[in-house]
Amino acid sequence: QVQLVESGGGLVQAGGSLRLSCAASKRTFSSNSMGWFRQAPGKEREFVATISWSGGNIYYAESVKGRFTISRDNAKNTVYLQMNSLKPEDTAVYYCAATRRPYSDYRMYDYWGQGTQVTVSS
Repeated sequence: QVQLVESGGGLVQAGGSLRLSCAASKRTFSSNSMGWFRQAPGKEREFVATISWSGGNIYYAESVKGRFTISRDNAKNTVYLQMNSLKPEDTAVYYCAATRRPYSDYRMYDYWGQGTQVTVSS
C-alpha cells in the first residue's frame, strides 16, 4: 500500500507564499512520477504540476506557470510544491499523487494523499 501524506497548507494573504510537502512510502517513491492537483468547492479536480521520477520532466498548468515550482528529493521520499505570488483563485484543497509517467490527467494517477487546505485571502 502506497501512502502519501501532504503538509504545509494554511491561510496566506494574496501575494504570499507557501511550500507544500508530500512524504511518500519508500518502496515506490523513487520509481514514480509525482503530481500535484487541487480541487476547489464545487469544481473538478485540476492539474497543477507534475514531475518525473528523475526530475528531468516537469510540466505545469498554465494558471500556475511562473509562480509555482515542483521539485523532489528522492533521498527524502518527498515532493514539494513551492507556491509564490498566491492569488485568491488558488484557494483549494491540494493533493499529491503518484503514477508511472508525468501525466496531467488525474485519472492516470494510482495513489493519492488526503489533501491539504490552502486558503488565500484577498
